[in-house]
Amino acid sequence: RIDGINGINGIKSKNMNSRNSGSSILLISLIPSKFLVPLFFLALTACSGGSVPSAEHAAAKLTYPQSKRVDQVDDYHGEKVADPYRWLEQLDSPETKAWIEAQNKVSFPYLEKIPQRAAYKERLTQLWNYERFGMPVKGGNRYFYTRNDGLQNQSVLYVADALDGEPRVLLDPVTLLADGTAALAAWIPSEDGKLIAYGIQEAGSDWEQWKVRDVTTGKDSEEQLKGVKWAAVAWAKDGSGLYYSRYDGGVNFYSKLFFHKLGTPQSEDKLIYENREIKEWTFVPEISEDGRYLIIFIWKGSDGTNQLYYKDLQKPNAKVVELIKGFDAAYNFVGNDAGRFWIRTDAGAPMGRVVEVDLAQPDRAKWKNVIPEASEALQSVSLVGDRFFASYLKDASSQIQAFDLQGKPLREVKLPGLGSAGGFNGKRSDTETFYAFVSFIQPATIYRYDVRSGDSSVFKQPKLTFKADDFETQRVFVTSKDGTRLPMFVTQRKGMKLDGNNPTIMYGYGAFRISLTPRFSPETVAFLEQGGVYAQPSLRGGFEYGEAWHQAAMFERKQNVFDDFIASAEWLIANKYTQPSKLAIRGGSNGGLLVGAVLTQRPELFGAALPAVGVMDMLRFQHFSINWTLAAEYGSSDTAEGFKYLRAYSPLHNLKPGTKYPPTLITAGDHDDRLPPIHSYKFAATMQHDQAGDAPVLIRIDTRTGHGMGRPIAKEIDLAADSLAFIHQSLGMN
Repeated sequence: RIDGINGINGIKSKNMNSRNSGSSILLISLIPSKFLVPLFFLALTACSGGSVPSAEHAAAKLTYPQSKRVDQVDDYHGEKVADPYRWLEQLDSPETKAWIEAQNKVSFPYLEKIPQRAAYKERLTQLWNYERFGMPVKGGNRYFYTRNDGLQNQSVLYVADALDGEPRVLLDPVTLLADGTAALAAWIPSEDGKLIAYGIQEAGSDWEQWKVRDVTTGKDSEEQLKGVKWAAVAWAKDGSGLYYSRYDGGVNFYSKLFFHKLGTPQSEDKLIYENREIKEWTFVPEISEDGRYLIIFIWKGSDGTNQLYYKDLQKPNAKVVELIKGFDAAYNFVGNDAGRFWIRTDAGAPMGRVVEVDLAQPDRAKWKNVIPEASEALQSVSLVGDRFFASYLKDASSQIQAFDLQGKPLREVKLPGLGSAGGFNGKRSDTETFYAFVSFIQPATIYRYDVRSGDSSVFKQPKLTFKADDFETQRVFVTSKDGTRLPMFVTQRKGMKLDGNNPTIMYGYGAFRISLTPRFSPETVAFLEQGGVYAQPSLRGGFEYGEAWHQAAMFERKQNVFDDFIASAEWLIANKYTQPSKLAIRGGSNGGLLVGAVLTQRPELFGAALPAVGVMDMLRFQHFSINWTLAAEYGSSDTAEGFKYLRAYSPLHNLKPGTKYPPTLITAGDHDDRLPPIHSYKFAATMQHDQAGDAPVLIRIDTRTGHGMGRPIAKEIDLAADSLAFIHQSLGMN
């Protein structure tokens, strides 16, 4: 789902659905939080036992490729910093490609020879082979949703003419590219359900190509919209065309908002809005349900703040109105009633609230509180059946509350237990909506919710290929270094003996307002079946306790995240769940940064480390791809102050020669254009150079994949099998 840069599986907005095929890695996301729902990840699992050679014994046979060192030294505000592997930043150079090939010739054979890998892959394939469904979206009288029969590389988009009607295939992305790396970025049915616009990503890239398909015939029109990112597309109310934003020339600056009239070439699209003075702004369109207003969501960085503009489409030649300016908080359009907008915001309310803004008197002083700030964090709000559905987090678990249009509480939606719920999209006239519920030991079940009665009924539920009743999840609380209390979910086999000898995986993230709530993964189930423990702490930097929780881990306060993670590890050890040699840590993207940072700060505390697609060079990240946006969260080495605190924890710059690091498996995708793999490359080369012990330091580089989006299921299973086998061997599991 991270992602933020965020890996996300779910619904973009009321009328947009993204692919539901999932990734086991939490990603950072540049997509504003307005367009995100809780992350529903697919499951992984583990398998048989058997004796294995020790990590030291296996590593002794490793010979790493030679990574040349160059005399590159940079001056940061008077301090000289060496960068001997700068040449690896040239991703397409023959030298870098040769280095990638050489590293993979070490890593892949090493992983394949681990005795447990074959059994893990077999069990993972069994566990992954369950039917999965995406959230239904209604267009006209038709229902659209994705389905994966279990082992399909990409989920397939289906359409049914009635809720209980026979579904038929509308779009199978695997057929679009021979190598199966085409993925549905997102799709949107027109108001009448006769057409569907869909975006395709290739080889894990964030760049999208949008097309339009006739739902009845299954044929594509000649429409082709290029230069799109972040699924920034919305249908006109009458289905005459699409509003969308694009970047021209393959650069990530100077976003422009256009209207594309169906049947015309993209070159003739009408420019709706641009700002030639500010290159960092990106525009995301949304159409109000009554079709009157074009809402323009404007973001410029990854800190979760935005502006809201609008255009009255009923007035010829109406100008764009700058409704909310300043980038001081998050502002998410929920709905409208004529000239009144309902907006979810954390302005003046760190835990979130809903306000009503009268367009005739839009001054902030005249905003009306509709749903006031509560003690729980308000993640998102939707408007269905003339009711607000508010999604709250209670100690990192979902709570859903329904309100009337005046903000009066109506009822709480009863959820099956401790987990994550998302969905509740639709129209004001709808009498039904859908939501998904997921936990650590239960994959996403899709429920139909009757808006009037408040009753939930199962729409689609997967059949399990393991005994969920054998496992349990507890929510415990950890005290961090500065006294902050944070929740952590711990999942294990029922009746497990706490003697300090249990192999444990701890997963973390901690940034960009992304909350770590319960999620299902076959990889986790496989590990639990082998007697493992899975722990997931909710670190500062997310939105578990509102915007203050997020800001507590930004800029110079980033060390709080690492302290939270270390405190969580120490809690597991002190409470006899595990011990350092039995504890593996994992994280992806910003979570890869997390793993890299704590690995350098406390190498003796962990038995294995698996940083995935991480931000490792905190001094140069802003120079690559879209990563200049991350400075809104991290800060930048371009300032003396930013350099000081970034240098203090930058994973790449805190590796030290002569240190005994635990077994480490770094993973990356060579086509990652969200967070270029130069971070992982330079970190791996440096760590291999500095490693004093015999523990392996491997980098596994997937080809024709990116930051995790759109990865074929077959590649997901291979990556999971390699990761679990590496953990199995490193932790000395029997």
